[in-house]
Amino acid sequence: MYARMELNGGWQSEITSDLADYVAAQRSFFLATVNANGQPYIQHRGGPPGFLKVIDRQTLAFADYQGNKQFITQGNLTDNPRAFIFLMDYANRTRIKIWGSAKVIEGQPELLAELMPSRDQYKAQPEQVLMFTVEAWDRNCPQHIPQRFDREDVEELLQQRDRRIAELEEQVRLLKGAKD
Repeated sequence: MYARMELNGGWQSEITSDLADYVAAQRSFFLATVNANGQPYIQHRGGPPGFLKVIDRQTLAFADYQGNKQFITQGNLTDNPRAFIFLMDYANRTRIKIWGSAKVIEGQPELLAELMPSRDQYKAQPEQVLMFTVEAWDRNCPQHIPQRFDREDVEELLQQRDRRIAELEEQVRLLKGAKD
């Protein structure tokens, strides 16, 4: 498989418009780091769609919210900037893997404010910025991805269905009334 990838030019190394759209739609992702001794660590990050932002063709960034106070990711990145982002879209059964390096940026309130979703959209407390430089990325096949849907999306579809049922019931009521 990897030989075939190399023959076809290898993995992509810049953020395309398709990848930017995919990133903008995500509500969560997994961030993997490794410490100086090679011990891996993976952390979930979440927020409203668009909380992970494309800065340019090589850079992703997000406001890192107050969390469990362990600071393992931050410590790992101090020792070793290598990082990996794993994006999963269960509804569309797609996943994207992004290899690169990351750094924590503190003390830049303007940048933090630019990356932070609006308060009415998300109420998390931002602590710092995490800037991720993309080196390579790949879209995986949908095989073995269970299809799942976000509650908000299902609720919206159910409301549409309920409105349509109410419309049809009203039509039936009017038709029955016309027969009487």
